[in-house]
Amino acid sequence: MDAYDKGSDARHGPGAPTEPGAPTEPVPPAEPVPPAEPGPALERPPAESGRPLEPPPTEPGPPLEPGPRTGVAALSLRYQVVVAMALAVVAVGVCVHLGMMFLHVAPPNTVTREHGRAVDDWVYPEFEQNWKLFAPNPLQQNISVQVRAQVRGPDGMTLTTGWYDLSAEDGRAIDGNLLPSHTQQNELRRAWDFFVATHDGENRPVGLRGALSETYLRRIAVLRLDRDDAVRASTGGGGALERVQVRSRTSNVPPPEWSREKVSTTPSYRELPWWKVPQDEAEGGVR
Repeated sequence: MDAYDKGSDARHGPGAPTEPGAPTEPVPPAEPVPPAEPGPALERPPAESGRPLEPPPTEPGPPLEPGPRTGVAALSLRYQVVVAMALAVVAVGVCVHLGMMFLHVAPPNTVTREHGRAVDDWVYPEFEQNWKLFAPNPLQQNISVQVRAQVRGPDGMTLTTGWYDLSAEDGRAIDGNLLPSHTQQNELRRAWDFFVATHDGENRPVGLRGALSETYLRRIAVLRLDRDDAVRASTGGGGALERVQVRSRTSNVPPPEWSREKVSTTPSYRELPWWKVPQDEAEGGVR
C-alpha cells in the first residue's frame, strides 16, 4: 500500500481524481496578468528623527494698529502735567505726615529736642497716639461723661437742667450698629482723656495745652446739648446756653463670678467748675 493512500477520505490536490479510474478534467490555462502602467514614484515620508518638525514659514500680515489710550495717557499734555504735580504734592504730604508721626512716637532724640514744638503742633489733637490697647494691664473701669447746663429762657429766667449722660447716648448709638462713626466711638472719650492728661487733681491746667483741652471739651458739650431735644423742650425751644458743667462717673468693672477678687462697685464722681459759654457758641452752638 502507498504511504500517502489514506482510503476513500483522503484529500487530493486540484485536478486529481476523486476515485481511481475516474476521468480527469482539463485545467484551464491561467490568464496572463497585464503589466502595470508606469506611474509617478511614491514619495517616502522622511525618516523620523529626534528633532521636531519646523512649521512652514508664514507670510507677514499687516501691522496691528495700537488700541485707544486709557487713564492718564489719554489726557492732553497740559492735564498730564497737572496730574503729575498733584500726585507729587500728595506724595510729599504723605511723607511729611509719616515723618511727623515717626518723630512723635520715637524716643527722644536730637530732632525732637530741636523741633519738638513743631511736631506737637502737627500731631495734636487730631493725630494723637494712644497705646492703651497694647498695655499689659487694660482699663478696668467704666467712665461716663455727663453734662448739665444753665439755660436762659425767652423770658430772661435762667434754668439749670439735669445731668445728661453723653457717654450713654454714644453707647446706645453704637449698640447694634455694624458701622459706627468715629465720632460716636472716640470723640467724647478722647476729649475727656485729653482733659485729664493736662489737668491735676484740682482741675487746674498743667502746661499750655490745658486751656486747649477745656475749650475742646466745652465745645463738644455745647454741641451735644444744642442738639438734644430734652434741652430744647425744657426751655420752650428758644433758650440759649449760658454755662455748662461737666463731670465724670467712674465705676469699677465687677470681676467674673469665678474670681475671688473683691472690688467696690460704688461709683465716684469728678465735677469740673462751671464754664461760661461764649456768645458765638451760645447762639446755636459751634458748627
